[in-house]
Amino acid sequence: MNKLKTASQIVAQLQDGMTIGIGGWGPRRKPMALIREILRSDLKDLTIVSYGGADVGMLCAAGKVKKVIFAFVSLDFIPLEPFFRKAREQGQLEVMEIDEGMLLLGLRAAAWGCPYIPTQVGLGTDVINNNPDLKVIDSPYDDKEWVAMPALKLDAALVHVDRADERGVCRIAAPDHHMDDWFVRAASHAYVTCDELVTSEHFVPAEVARQVFWERSLTTAVCHIPGGAHPSSCAPFYGIDNSHFLEYNKYAKEGGFNAYCEKFVDGKTEQEYQAMFGGIDGIRKIPHTTY
Repeated sequence: MNKLKTASQIVAQLQDGMTIGIGGWGPRRKPMALIREILRSDLKDLTIVSYGGADVGMLCAAGKVKKVIFAFVSLDFIPLEPFFRKAREQGQLEVMEIDEGMLLLGLRAAAWGCPYIPTQVGLGTDVINNNPDLKVIDSPYDDKEWVAMPALKLDAALVHVDRADERGVCRIAAPDHHMDDWFVRAASHAYVTCDELVTSEHFVPAEVARQVFWERSLTTAVCHIPGGAHPSSCAPFYGIDNSHFLEYNKYAKEGGFNAYCEKFVDGKTEQEYQAMFGGIDGIRKIPHTTY
């Protein structure tokens, strides 16, 4: 069973108007090579579900997004992702802004085939006031109220892992796999990019098998792109490219996203993009962030 595809073949499977979940967390382990491929495509009117970083900002700036369902959109040391901030300030987006845990419950509900999961999170806050689609329900067992967090069913999930094989077995060896497994389980199709393509024997040792967080049957396709998370991080291989994010942030203040794309995206292959940072060798020299 061989699930290997190119980035362009994966993006060709996506359609206008889809709800797409993007794994990773802020500037960590985002499938940025697929994001760049979407930027080169004609896709539009997407609903994006994400613990967002530059993935969300770039797609918004490129006019690809109709709605964002999010808990935050941040680059960490740049608290608000600059292009997402511009899109919100200009009223270009529909949004569902919710708590981090609520977003997780929405993914879990979709994964479990439930219409919603009840939670106390959000009660008595403006999360309810600002999201009229969120319903408050009465418990059938006592007199308490609960927020009914609706399922966030995804047409597709895009995630990046450190290693995968051609069958779709995926490993995340980072200290935190974030919510990538729930994005995959909530989606009708899951498309994975990986830094290293390994043989199936790689997953035999127990300590490696414990870093596999979903069944290979849930992986629709695998694309081998070393450095494919750049400028976000992919532990254990490379850290967040903060210097590039500083340059990216400057484009939001002067020049604009079209100028950024002209320099880094338009008409370039992924290899040509990475060559601007010293290729995969240069990317893998980016130090890991220390907190």
